[in-house]
Amino acid sequence: MNCPLCHTSGGLDYYEDAKRKYRQCEICDLVYVPNKYYLSRDEEKVVYDLHQNSPDDPEYRRFLSRLFNPLLDRIKPKSRGLDFGSGPGPTLSVMFKEADHEMAIYDSFYAMDNSVWDEKYDFITVTEVVEHLHHPGMTLNRLWACLKPGGLFGVMTKLVLNREAFVDWHYKNDSTHVSFFSRNTFAWLGECWSTKPVFINKDVILLKKNE
Repeated sequence: MNCPLCHTSGGLDYYEDAKRKYRQCEICDLVYVPNKYYLSRDEEKVVYDLHQNSPDDPEYRRFLSRLFNPLLDRIKPKSRGLDFGSGPGPTLSVMFKEADHEMAIYDSFYAMDNSVWDEKYDFITVTEVVEHLHHPGMTLNRLWACLKPGGLFGVMTKLVLNREAFVDWHYKNDSTHVSFFSRNTFAWLGECWSTKPVFINKDVILLKKNE
């Protein structure tokens, strides 16, 4: 299997547990699960249907605020945004609407509105999504193309630190998590997009599109 982000062939053996093997790309540093371990679409949805996220849950709002607050500080009033991978209980989009921004949502399981690809956005959010992507290179480049010049791309995902930490990392144990990014991966992605990632706390990354 080629790297699902940069499509480089090969890859290094990174780790193996009782359920899956993991490989690491020598070019973009992505740690990924070979596609023979992917769940089917129906199996994935069974897992996602268990999520109990809701805009009425203050704890979930607090969790999302790690991305919401730094983005809110950086976007202009009445901006237009897209929340990609909004899930069964869209909440981040509600928070931005409450702050007087216009929002569209897209989710391949719960809100498959393909008209979102025909629009351009001032900001795009991808919260706890990239780790689920089977084709992260294709998906992220498609989203980047929908971002206006000067727009902000906000990602929230847990980052790979090193092989030693990966062994006991709970994040890899979710069977729907197949693509694991590191700081180096986002640096590589930034080079592809002619920008530099800004890392906020442990799991928030912002990339600004050149004007």
